[in-house]
Amino acid sequence: MHPITKRILSGDVRAAARAITWIEDDFPDKAQILREIYPHTGKAILIGFTGSPGAGKSSLVDALLTFLRAESLTVGVVAVDPTSPFTGGALLGDRVRMQHHAPDPGVFIRSMGTRGNLGGLSRHTKEAVRILDAYGCDVVIIETVGVGQTELDIMKAADTTLVVLNPGGGDSVQAFKAGIMEIADLFVINKSDIPGVQKLEIEVEQMLDLVKHDATWRPPIIKTIATEQKGMQELWQEIKRHTNHLRASGEGEERKVYRMRQEVTELVNQQLYNLLLQRLQEEAFASDIEEAVDRQIDPYAVAERMVRQLIKQESESS
Repeated sequence: MHPITKRILSGDVRAAARAITWIEDDFPDKAQILREIYPHTGKAILIGFTGSPGAGKSSLVDALLTFLRAESLTVGVVAVDPTSPFTGGALLGDRVRMQHHAPDPGVFIRSMGTRGNLGGLSRHTKEAVRILDAYGCDVVIIETVGVGQTELDIMKAADTTLVVLNPGGGDSVQAFKAGIMEIADLFVINKSDIPGVQKLEIEVEQMLDLVKHDATWRPPIIKTIATEQKGMQELWQEIKRHTNHLRASGEGEERKVYRMRQEVTELVNQQLYNLLLQRLQEEAFASDIEEAVDRQIDPYAVAERMVRQLIKQESESS
C-alpha cells in the first residue's frame, strides 16, 4: 500500500491535501492511490449545491457547514471555481468566505479550478470527493461553478442535489429550461427575507406539478437566510429524508449504477483518446494524414483504419 494511502486512511489531513494535489497534477502515483482508497469509500453523505451565480450558494454552504459542525459531524467541502480562459488561473474565493472554519480540524475545504472542463465541475472533482470520503468525512459538500445548459455534472457526483434560487434572480422558468428540474432533489430559496419569495415558490410548485407529478420523490422547497443561519435545521432534515428515500426506494442503488457506468465510460474514452493521440504521432499514420490533406482519401476512412489497426495491435499484444 502506498504510504500516502495509509496516512489518508488514518485521518492525516496533510496526506489528504497532498493526494488531491497529486490528482489535479496527474502525479504518477495517482492511479495507485485511487485504487487503494476505493474500497474505503461510500460512507459519506454527498451533497451537491448548484444554482445561478449570485444565488448565495457559498453563503449557504458556509451556513450549513456551521450547523453540521454543531451536530458534531465532520465535513469536507469541494468548491469549484471557474478558470480564467486568459490567465489559466482561478479566484478560489470560497476559501476566503469560509476562512473562519480554517482552524477547525473537523472541516476540510478544498477549492478547485475547472481548468476548462465543462459541466460545472473540475475533471478531478469526483476523485477529490473520494479522497475526503476515505479520509473520514461524514458529509462531503460539492459546490459547482453555477448552473447552465451544460453545467449539470453535479448529478453524477452527489447523492442529493440542491438547487439554490433567490427572489429577484431573474426568470426562474427560463432557468428551468437548463434541466434543473431533472437534477434537483431539493430546492432552496435563499435570501428569503427579500420580496418575491411567494411568487418564486408558486412558480417552482407549478413547474413541479408539470415535471414531477408522477415521481416517487417530489423535491421539497426550503426557505433559508444563510447570512442569519435561518432554515439550516429544516434543510438538514430534508437532506436526511432524501437520503432515507434513496435507500428505501432502491433509487439510490440505481443512481450508483448509472454514475458508475458514466464514470467507466468517461475513463475508457480518456484512455482511448490518449492512446490514439500517441498513435497519431507515429510515422505509420503520417502518410495517411498526408493523403487526407491531399484529398486522396477521406478523414473518415483514416479514422476507421486507425481504429482497426489499434484494435489489432492491442489484441496481438495481449
